Amino acid sequence: MLYPHLGFPLTYLWKRRCSETSWKGAVKGISRECYLFDTHDSFSLHQFFGIGGVAQVILGKGEFGKYLSINLAFGIGVTMGIHAAGGISGAHMNASISFTHCVLGNLPWRKLPAYIIGQFLGSFLAASLVFCMYYDALCEYSNGHFIVMGPNGTAGIFATYPAPYMTLLGGFFLATTVLMLCILAIYDKKNNGALEGTQPVITGLLVLVIGMTMGINTGYAINPSRDLPPRIFTAIAGWGIEVFRAGDYWWWVPLVAPTLGSLVGALAYKLLIDFHNQSALEGGDKKGKDNLQTNHV
Repeated sequence: MLYPHLGFPLTYLWKRRCSETSWKGAVKGISRECYLFDTHDSFSLHQFFGIGGVAQVILGKGEFGKYLSINLAFGIGVTMGIHAAGGISGAHMNASISFTHCVLGNLPWRKLPAYIIGQFLGSFLAASLVFCMYYDALCEYSNGHFIVMGPNGTAGIFATYPAPYMTLLGGFFLATTVLMLCILAIYDKKNNGALEGTQPVITGLLVLVIGMTMGINTGYAINPSRDLPPRIFTAIAGWGIEVFRAGDYWWWVPLVAPTLGSLVGALAYKLLIDFHNQSALEGGDKKGKDNLQTNHV
């Protein structure tokens, strides 16, 4: 095909443009899939701060922080993660949240694998960095033996394990139900949501209060992306396969329970709040139109 006024093939222009912009297209493609961005905020901020906070409290034997320090570390980490990548990827930092957004239609299903891969890689890297940073302290604390649970257990720094009295049924999804319901409320512009720009802080406070009120049973077992990758890392780093056997094979609960809880939280918000809010908005719009017509007459 030729340009009539220039006399050279259109295919030449097309090939030239593709060669000039192929690298730009690749970068934009990665950006659109949000792979690197969710890796960044999950790894360098949320997970690193949270796991690091747990390590300092446990390895410091209470001299360098208490349980509240862990809650603050995770909460502030969430806030920083949202500030870093919220405008790009949404900064889900939680595979259950990403999955639920796909179910709600807020996120295309084709993007879900990229989100989960990014979150899992970021969490694995966070665990490895905290391990390297506190390696000497870990060896000192446990006399060189990496133990999963018990008085000298250190695997709980990286992943969640149930309290001795916990059953598998008792470890299920209430905390993630509350998390998802509140997140939808915070970001719902049709409702009385948080003011623009304050959502990261309020979301961080939400994670803080969940840890303060529901953390005694299982810790922060509300996020598959926070739990499985560090657990895999500890299995590789010296704790062994026991990290999957501990707590009556507890490892699968932080994967399934948060996902179910997130779906229940979304359903509860839709039925109990959003459905009625939509009806009120429609009624308000109709009333406004009637008033407009009356004024016009």
